[in-house]
Amino acid sequence: MNQLVIVEDDKRLAELIGAFFERSGFIIHLFEFGNDAIKYCQNNTPDIIILDLNLPDVDGISVCSRLRKFYQGRILILTASASDLDQIDGFEMGADDFVKKPVEPRVLLARIKALLNRDRELTNNRKSNSYKFGLLEIDKVSRTVVLKNHPINLTSKEFDLLYLFAKNAGTTLSRDVLYQMLRGFDYDGVDRLIDIKISRLRKKLKDNATEPKGIKTIWGKGYLFVPTAWDE
Repeated sequence: MNQLVIVEDDKRLAELIGAFFERSGFIIHLFEFGNDAIKYCQNNTPDIIILDLNLPDVDGISVCSRLRKFYQGRILILTASASDLDQIDGFEMGADDFVKKPVEPRVLLARIKALLNRDRELTNNRKSNSYKFGLLEIDKVSRTVVLKNHPINLTSKEFDLLYLFAKNAGTTLSRDVLYQMLRGFDYDGVDRLIDIKISRLRKKLKDNATEPKGIKTIWGKGYLFVPTAWDE
């Protein structure tokens, strides 16, 4: 049985979600305060954490950041905010997914199952040198990319860049890191080759150029590949 930690100060909502997930076969641990949840997870290893952003003692982004110093499982953030900045901050701190309130428990269960299934997929990915993020499939051996069952034609360098993102999904990669790993030398502060390739990748992967969801620009830091962007 999967163990689920719910960090939510709205007791009625927490109990509602907890009861629903218990009926779905999960072992539930409820926490109102972020610090209490952190202490629990230091001595226990739940399979997944549902984390509210607005907590009475410390904000959810800070909780996520502190958890990521020792916790390797999945973290899903619940938020009433529509701000993309909150999502970007959350992804940078190690969140795996975001769900906006109000949310139907069945929808939340589907997202939780998708995250747990992704763990199994990633295990298989590491064994097979391929990656699968929802509807996006990347195979290193055949150097092919498939999106929604349709092959995507990438140049050799575009594939290398996408594969690098896939290997580091959920981690912001700076231009310096990208240049070192792809070209073997430091970024000179002028060359825009990486930016051009990312722009082309977004276009080929049907990622919105104005408000990209799959390959996000993190201003002043680099680029972030969001694995959950390909789930629909």
